[in-house]
Order: sequence, then structure tokens, then C-alpha cells
Amino acid sequence: MNDRIPSGRELDILKILWELGTASVREVHERMCPDGELAYNTVQTLLRIMDDKGLVTHRLRGRTFVYTSKHTREREMSRLLDNVFDGAVDQFVLSLLKSQNTTADEMKKLERIIADARRRKQTDRAKGT
Repeated sequence: MNDRIPSGRELDILKILWELGTASVREVHERMCPDGELAYNTVQTLLRIMDDKGLVTHRLRGRTFVYTSKHTREREMSRLLDNVFDGAVDQFVLSLLKSQNTTADEMKKLERIIADARRRKQTDRAKGT
């Protein structure tokens, strides 16, 4: 996978593609610029550059290019974790909890997610993977 780092605008486009899965230039433009902040051609150029950088891929749907992200949300999250928290997941989570108004329901959901992850790790260790 390409180690290119997306710019701010490219990250905006990736967020749209992560949400939609695949999208045409028009669909990305409409989501990204509902009030016409950027020209259609600008978004088209950004997607072409992102394709060259290996951040997205495209295929033809009729006569329209449809783009899909190759740069995953998980990869971007890992980059953030490494750059800001030196890979310390506990510090990341602590910082997140301090900066957000987390509800009791959200905390319970996080506890379940952590418990599930712990079980998966233990199962993987027992299998030797």
C-alpha cells in the first residue's frame, strides 16, 4: 500500500468515500461542496491526483468514473495514533474521553467493545495466531 499522506482536502474526500463506499466526482462534489465552495473541476482534479498517489482507485460505470478509497480509515487512525500519541492507545483513549462529553450509554458500549476485543485476543493467542 502507498505510504502517501492525504492533504486536508484529500482527507475530506476520503471521509466521503468511507461513508459512501464508491462515488462519482459529482457525488463527491455535492457532498463536499453543498454551497459550491469548490468548482466541480477542482474536485475532479483532486480525485485524479489522489488516484495517482494511490489513495483512491477508479473504475468506469457507463461513461462515469466511480472512485473507491484505497486508503482506509484504520490506516489514517493508526497514523494519527503514531504521530500524536507515539502509539500509546491508552493515552489516545484517555485524551478522547477527557475531550468529549461521553454519556453513560457510550461508556457501556466502549466497555463491551473492549471486552469483545480482549476475548478475540485471548482466542487468537490460544490458537497461536
